[in-house]
Amino acid sequence: MLNFEFKNPTKILFGKGQIANLSKEIPADAKILMVYGGGSIKSNGVYEQVTQALKGFEIIEFGGVPANPEYAILLEALAIIKKENINYILAVGGGSVIDGVKFLASAALYEGEEPWHILAHGIRTEVALPFGTVLTLPATGSEMNSGSVISRAETKEKLAMGGPGLFPAFSILDPEVIKSIPQRQIANGITDAYTHVLEQYMTYPIGACLQDRFAESIMQTLIEVAPKVMANPADYTAAADFMWCCTMALNGLIQKGVPTDWAVHAIGHELTALYGIDHARTLAIIAPSHYRYHLAQKKEKLAQYAERVWNIQEGSVEEKATQAIAKTEEFFHSLDIKTKLSEYTETYEGTAESIEERFNTRGWKALGEHKSITPADVAKIVSMSY
Repeated sequence: MLNFEFKNPTKILFGKGQIANLSKEIPADAKILMVYGGGSIKSNGVYEQVTQALKGFEIIEFGGVPANPEYAILLEALAIIKKENINYILAVGGGSVIDGVKFLASAALYEGEEPWHILAHGIRTEVALPFGTVLTLPATGSEMNSGSVISRAETKEKLAMGGPGLFPAFSILDPEVIKSIPQRQIANGITDAYTHVLEQYMTYPIGACLQDRFAESIMQTLIEVAPKVMANPADYTAAADFMWCCTMALNGLIQKGVPTDWAVHAIGHELTALYGIDHARTLAIIAPSHYRYHLAQKKEKLAQYAERVWNIQEGSVEEKATQAIAKTEEFFHSLDIKTKLSEYTETYEGTAESIEERFNTRGWKALGEHKSITPADVAKIVSMSY
């Protein structure tokens, strides 16, 4: 196992009725900017619960953060933060809203001329405006990590940022919110969380037995509860397991002491930036081709995954590895998630070359756990995904 440091300061309030405890987590003198998305919280009861819990606080609302948090829209919220002297932010939404709030928390204290530089130059956020979250859509794990991904339509970019200053002070996770989530978004959440685990697991054996078992247990649980929560989002037991899996998949725990990949995400982000495809679905497009392209490098871990997660016990290492990729693709299909770029857009020709050029321009020439994936490799993976 590799050396590591682990610290996660986010307090989790999990379960039914936890939104009512919101006021206990925010300083009494806080002037709050409450940030949310398209307004679904006003039809599913979450908005009413949050505002009831925060009676007596000074609150300014900012709604309209889109599914891929858009830089231009976030700048409008940033202007409010500065004009109104906001000293606390509350994200009420899914990963996109929470990611947007992380950007705002960082940008509010950033002294540079252009906040986009935080993303473009990979500036690590050490200190930020304090914020908490009320999770309404399990998927990204942003409620318990310090990462964020922001889109910019003007330049067709989608870039990541992070740092220890971007852990939420607290996050409220009430599985009852899942019963009002559209099935498409539940499928996205399952796929997103599952691929998060794969990115931290599907590398090469390093002797980190407990970490492997942690990762495998999350994937096994997602496979088990996926049909239940898809069929009945009001099934509280299944919803609770689903929600906690999404959080555990990317709260930093399973990546400690092991090599990680993240090439699937780097490529997938480009498909969202270019075509507006849901983030989770871009991962489902790229992951199978990525693993097939790198079968020789990943076959030992793929075979272990085949045995432990999919109970594939027959065949050689290569055969098990190949079957495991097929089973992963079948799992995505069972969620009605398509796994070919051509199933999302008719204008996919030239995408591989375009992404290769973008990676070369940014200097992204060494991706993956071995830092050996070049832009030319990326182009081949994308072509395989057509």
